[in-house]
Amino acid sequence: MTEQQQASSRTPPEGGSGTVTPNTRARRESISVRREGTPTLKLDLPPPVEQVELKTTTVPRPAAAPSLNATASPLPSPPIAGAVPSGGARLSRGSSLRNTTAPSKPQLKRSTSKQPGQSKRSDTAEAEEGYEAGVERHGQANDFVDSDDEPMPVPKARPQPKQRLSAEAVQAALDHSAKRNKNPSRSSHQHGRLPSRRSSFSASAGSAKARSPSMSSTRSQEAGAHPFPNPGKKGHHYDEEWLSIEEKRLAEDGRKEKHWKRWGPYLSERQWATVREDYSGNGDAWTHFPHEHARSRAYRWGEDGLGGISDNHGKICFSVALWNEKDPILKERMFGVTGHQGNHGEDVKEIYYYLDSTPTHSYMKYLYKYPQREYPYEQLVRESANRSREVGEFEITDTDLFEDNRYWDVFIEYAKDEDCAEGISIRITAYNRGPETATLHIVPQLWFRNTWSWPKDRPTGPAMPSLHQVDEGVVQVDQEHLGRYYFHATSSPAPVSGEATREDEAYEVEGNEIIPELLFTENDTNFARLYGGNNVTPYTKDAFHDHIIPSHRPALEKPAKPVNGDALEVPEKAEEYDSDATEGAKTPTLPPRSPSPPPVDERVFVNPEKKGTKVGAHYTFENVPGNGGCAVVRLKLTPKTAEQDPAINDEENFDCVIEERRMDSDEFYSRFNSGALSDDLRNIMRQGLSGMLWTKQFYMFIQKEWIEGDPGQPAPPPERKWIRNMDWKHMHIEDVLSMPDKWEYPFFAIWDSAFHCIPLAMVDPAYAKKQLDIMTREWYMKPDGALPAYEWNFSDVNPPVHAWATFRVFKIERKMHGKEDIHFLERVFQKLLINFTWWVNRKDEGGQNVFEGGFLGLDNISPFNRSEKLPTGGTMRQADGTGWMGFYCLSMLNIALELAKHNSVYEDIASKFFEHFLFISDAMTFHNGEEHEVSLWNDEEGFYFDAITWGPGAIKQLPVRSLVGLIPLYATLTLEPATIKKFPGFKKRMDWFIANRTSISKRNIANMSLGGKGDRRLLALASEDRLRRILERMLDEDEFLSDYGIRSLSRWHKENPWSMDVNGEEFSVHYWPGDSLSGMFGGNSNWRGPIWLATTFLLIESLQRFYQYHGNKFKIECPTGSGDEMNLANVADEIQHRIIHIFARDNEGNRACNGGVEMLNKDPHFRDYVPFHEFFNGDTGKGLGASHQTGWTGLISYIIWQTGSSARLPRTPRTPRSAASFYFDENLATPGVSEYEFSDAAPWNDGLSASELSPEDL
Repeated sequence: MTEQQQASSRTPPEGGSGTVTPNTRARRESISVRREGTPTLKLDLPPPVEQVELKTTTVPRPAAAPSLNATASPLPSPPIAGAVPSGGARLSRGSSLRNTTAPSKPQLKRSTSKQPGQSKRSDTAEAEEGYEAGVERHGQANDFVDSDDEPMPVPKARPQPKQRLSAEAVQAALDHSAKRNKNPSRSSHQHGRLPSRRSSFSASAGSAKARSPSMSSTRSQEAGAHPFPNPGKKGHHYDEEWLSIEEKRLAEDGRKEKHWKRWGPYLSERQWATVREDYSGNGDAWTHFPHEHARSRAYRWGEDGLGGISDNHGKICFSVALWNEKDPILKERMFGVTGHQGNHGEDVKEIYYYLDSTPTHSYMKYLYKYPQREYPYEQLVRESANRSREVGEFEITDTDLFEDNRYWDVFIEYAKDEDCAEGISIRITAYNRGPETATLHIVPQLWFRNTWSWPKDRPTGPAMPSLHQVDEGVVQVDQEHLGRYYFHATSSPAPVSGEATREDEAYEVEGNEIIPELLFTENDTNFARLYGGNNVTPYTKDAFHDHIIPSHRPALEKPAKPVNGDALEVPEKAEEYDSDATEGAKTPTLPPRSPSPPPVDERVFVNPEKKGTKVGAHYTFENVPGNGGCAVVRLKLTPKTAEQDPAINDEENFDCVIEERRMDSDEFYSRFNSGALSDDLRNIMRQGLSGMLWTKQFYMFIQKEWIEGDPGQPAPPPERKWIRNMDWKHMHIEDVLSMPDKWEYPFFAIWDSAFHCIPLAMVDPAYAKKQLDIMTREWYMKPDGALPAYEWNFSDVNPPVHAWATFRVFKIERKMHGKEDIHFLERVFQKLLINFTWWVNRKDEGGQNVFEGGFLGLDNISPFNRSEKLPTGGTMRQADGTGWMGFYCLSMLNIALELAKHNSVYEDIASKFFEHFLFISDAMTFHNGEEHEVSLWNDEEGFYFDAITWGPGAIKQLPVRSLVGLIPLYATLTLEPATIKKFPGFKKRMDWFIANRTSISKRNIANMSLGGKGDRRLLALASEDRLRRILERMLDEDEFLSDYGIRSLSRWHKENPWSMDVNGEEFSVHYWPGDSLSGMFGGNSNWRGPIWLATTFLLIESLQRFYQYHGNKFKIECPTGSGDEMNLANVADEIQHRIIHIFARDNEGNRACNGGVEMLNKDPHFRDYVPFHEFFNGDTGKGLGASHQTGWTGLISYIIWQTGSSARLPRTPRTPRSAASFYFDENLATPGVSEYEFSDAAPWNDGLSASELSPEDL
């Protein structure tokens, strides 16, 4: 760096603009003007203060004139014209600036080759504390190498593209993609013609604009023509020529050629009020770190934001903040009520959607609905706290926030460069859906996770991450392990009307451009605001709130009042007053004073030196036209300078990069379009899979540091270490994990994670396998074999579904991708042997093969809290706990037989699990007249029940008809005759057991002795007679079978609640189809009636396995009493279709999950977006609990892929179909396609997209 450049970079620009050219100076000052009339800040902020303007020399200017528009029309890529000038000069803007009168300032000199001070990155990664060898640097050969990884193989080059796409080819491909991937919500998912400026380098004869290397190669014509085989397709010819561009990226990532997954949606949506941030003495995480602290207080273990991303170690984070000039604070994170405030526990009170994502996150799209009215923080808390559990939750749709469409649709898109996985283009597009013009502040933020406040000494030099401005709109980002990036915040075109975005030709703006004001501060706690203490730095985490929102600032000190005794000076013109000459009729007066001007607020809240650990680019879009007026922000985070990447400053080129990545996503998801899936179902499936990918999160927890506290902070209360998780001393987690919901459950849950991996394996089997593998590693699993449940109590016990998920993921990858990962299967199996032993030793108190387990993830399903000591005394013998263990046994048996194909040693282990299962089966289900025998089967009721035992011979069953009695059906396995013949050792020991353990074999081996369909053998807890009796209840619409799946509690208990009096206290179970009316486990989930996809999914698989054995010989009425008999494959199919009906539109355009909210069902800006709730009302299908739990609710994508092509419309009569024998046996046939499929031919949908409707129609 030259001396002149150094001096320029050190000199703080005046007016906080960060630029020095005359025109730019004026533009920056013009947008920095603060407006009066801002609402007074509420919540915990200071009392109202006089609104004070920051000192400025210019006045605001209008951004654009108002116009009308309804929605956006599909966006073809803008035409590319012009040529890039030689020498790498920055492309200039075509917009003209008006009313800029600021004086000229010295100009910051810009380098023409590379950014000042750019240093060469080290070739080796320094070791970092933890189990991983280090944090990767981008662009290095050791990008992926962890301490537990194998050496990186020699990279295999991807075949070079035959040609580059021209602008015309991009347009043609886009049109082709639109036709091929028809989607009814396309107008909502895609943008119209976005505003841009014409490049000053117009095309001349024979010249062409240089194409950015960020774009991709030509897509394969074979990918969409060869969809992935669904689970029932027989055989699979795998050809690499069919791979989509995204699949090739996954392969590059797997071979460690490019680190495509370094950057992704790993930023949490709620870090406040988590267990990790709780350093209280009573364990009340909700109160210790509330939402009111989040904007001012540094996090210790993670970060959060709105629609954000981060690197895979959470060191550099990006998200978006918004302000509507009404709210008391910036909207930079989601708001919701806490577990104490909500009448059904914690609940997010926002509307947002995950619209799209590829597995490598090369393209992502997110939508946030931002109200234009003041956000009702206090109303939401007050109404929620005042409601009882018997009343529904107070949602944001119950307010007037969205009346008259007065809100913004804020789309956030991310697209990675083809030639550089570290280069990320970011486009923020905001549409004014309201009827009038409105102003919107968009503040993209980039910051470092705070790693410097916790050591005893604050790091210095390279160890301290830094951000500083190096050029107009350019911020240099330096992080010790990640190296150097540049954050480019380019100017934006003025907002345009909605009609402009619907023009056939690209709309080029000739008006004023919006210049961002770069704001810098530190990601440090504001001790002065929160605690009245002293700040470590003058610029704190909440500085942007103070700088942008006048009412958020601390009150100005008032002028000193006259001291008592001081004489009051009277002006000379004051009327003389003689007390002796008056009789009191007249009072002396002073002449009126001229009003004094308000004081000027000269306080500086952001760093004028343009450096720090947090930066925001403040864009102000004034008077954005109503009815679809559009404002756009384009940003880029990349290791490259603007000279190295022409797309940074060329808006047409920039948009082409994003469009190409979106088309890559279309191509990838086209491979799931097998069968006659309707457009609506494809939309649901794609949003479900995208939500699974969006709910990844960087999760950090080091137990030793968390328990002991940090050297640089006050010691935690000594009693804190006894509250929770003190026994998990080995835990050291720094991983990207799949979350159930990044707001309501921003932490992993062990059995949730297992279900997540099923839909994840469809799109990214490598990531799914990593999730299953990592949970069994030594930094998660306890030395005794226990797996961590969730952060509120790692020692709680979740159902043992890990082995099942491991084998399912193995089979899905083999079926879809032609890869058989035996190493993964064996690695996880070895660790699960330890966990299985832990279950046997810890959860079978009497050694009778009848298991306890605690609440087992079913929260309030029992009249008692099963995680605590029973008020009755004695021990709970759990039908579900024992059923889960039978299921665990058979899953381990299945894996052992698979591994035995490659290593005969596993035959012995398979025999062990075979015998163990039979002991569990016998102990759970049969009475033999033996002394002290415990059975959980009730022959009179034809159902399994929990039981309490007080000692030998003292037992009482709890006759509650719940999911507890259905779970034993999970323990089902069919053995192929070829498998039994293949393993003579296993067959020999099985035959010996049948012959020599007659007391057990006579009752349990009937299905093993007699071959079923295809001469298969069956292992199951339920015999044929008991299966039929259980199904008669399960398929009764007055009991378990709902229009939308299987209820968790029989509806019979609505009229027949069960209760038990214990020492004067009543414990009861009632049918509650909606939210819980009990405070058990926080009251935010309910297993007494609602439908849960995870448990229903396992029932579906069980029925399919029973069908594989019984075939068409076993038929049963479905629904019970209907007279319509089905085989079990048809029954499984029917249940899946009912689950699909939760999400799919009926013939009136309603989705059951929307709970009858008209806006969500019919509004063209809502109707195509699908929420994925935690559970669903057992009678109506309304979504309940966490609203974005595409965790296990993401299973709907797998269900649609498996059977959606034969589903009927919701709320229409079912027509009998042929047997669908196409499930999990890989040799079974493919299902036929029914004539019934979803349709959009409802009266309210005439085939027009939202973009084709007029404002009057809308």
